[in-house]
Amino acid sequence: MPSIAESYARAVAELGQVGERLDEAEIEALMAAIIRAKRVFCIGAGREGLSTRAFAMRLMHLGKDAHWIWDDTTPGLGTGDLLIATSGSGEIGHIGYVVDRARAEGAAVAVVTANPAGHTAGKAHLVLFLPAAAYKATGEVVPSAQPMGNLFEQALLILFDQIVIALAARLGLSPAAMAARHRNVE
Repeated sequence: MPSIAESYARAVAELGQVGERLDEAEIEALMAAIIRAKRVFCIGAGREGLSTRAFAMRLMHLGKDAHWIWDDTTPGLGTGDLLIATSGSGEIGHIGYVVDRARAEGAAVAVVTANPAGHTAGKAHLVLFLPAAAYKATGEVVPSAQPMGNLFEQALLILFDQIVIALAARLGLSPAAMAARHRNVE
């Protein structure tokens, strides 16, 4: 059995392999869609959802009108809005349903997935392939020694953080400007 340090190093190496396989054009398309969007809505399930919800928070820190689909205060979507859905397998039924509803209301849809041939990705206006092993995913991904969707969920958080950093630079926002939007009642 490997030590925690060895296991940690293996996970970091897997993440490095995922990063080497990212498609910069797909990332650029997502960033352009975020910049264009009037409002950004994010959805994901389980641990993927946690990474996606963290992204919604950082989009708000960038000054975007950003919402997490499952919050009670989330407004309705419409034309000019962007829904970013994450689905490692590309086959999560309720994510697909929300994608359908967003499209019906005129919102643009981006899907981040380990399975670009999946059902949900097929409904998207743009797809970002995150080539990391994900729970029940069938795409050509970096394999993982970690269980279930760990690699996808970790890679998703890191990818979204790097997108936020790139967007901040593109928008000319300093860390102080982002911090000024941080919750201040804690």
